[in-house]
Amino acid sequence: MMCRFLILFSFLFFAWVSQAQNKDTILLMNGNYVVEKVLDTLIGAVTIVNPANVAEKLHYEYDEIYCVKYATGFTDYYYTQDTLNGNYFTREEMQYYIYGERDARKGFKAHGSLIGAGVVGLASGGLGLFFAPIFPYGYMALSGITKVRIKHKTISNPNYIDHDAYILGYERVSRTKRRIRALIGGTIGLAAGYGLYFGILKDQLPSTIKFRF
Repeated sequence: MMCRFLILFSFLFFAWVSQAQNKDTILLMNGNYVVEKVLDTLIGAVTIVNPANVAEKLHYEYDEIYCVKYATGFTDYYYTQDTLNGNYFTREEMQYYIYGERDARKGFKAHGSLIGAGVVGLASGGLGLFFAPIFPYGYMALSGITKVRIKHKTISNPNYIDHDAYILGYERVSRTKRRIRALIGGTIGLAAGYGLYFGILKDQLPSTIKFRF
């Protein structure tokens, strides 16, 4: 009985490995990648089966794709340097740019922007000022400008940091994450501040501070 079980397990394992090896890898321009068998590359898109629903198909347009690495070992590049279309990086530089995007998306947390904007929103809303939203949303705008500190623990390969394209990709995603987190924190803080003002502080603050519509 045990022998039959081991044979069945071995058969299923090698079948799974064989299936996984036959899948292709699509590296997207945003740094994400999809591992699935490519069905078609015609009509301006690469088509695969939707992993979440095998009855559906997913289509990735050529300009969304950096390259497709086939299970056979062949790599088909869709990105080419073309300054007229805004593709200023060489193929190698764009790959490092994508690596930077991917590492920032995975490792950059932007907790400081969330907390900072939340505190600013809470303080300005707590005073009941009409122009209180200016402060947290101004904080959000500034969070996308300030320098991004790249922590080494978030870098998938230490050699990447030597490439300017990698840094640019990392900074782009990091600044976007900062703005999003600041927007969330500022909105929550502002709502909490206004609630605090109308619920508790309105009658206790100096009369010179008024809330107007």
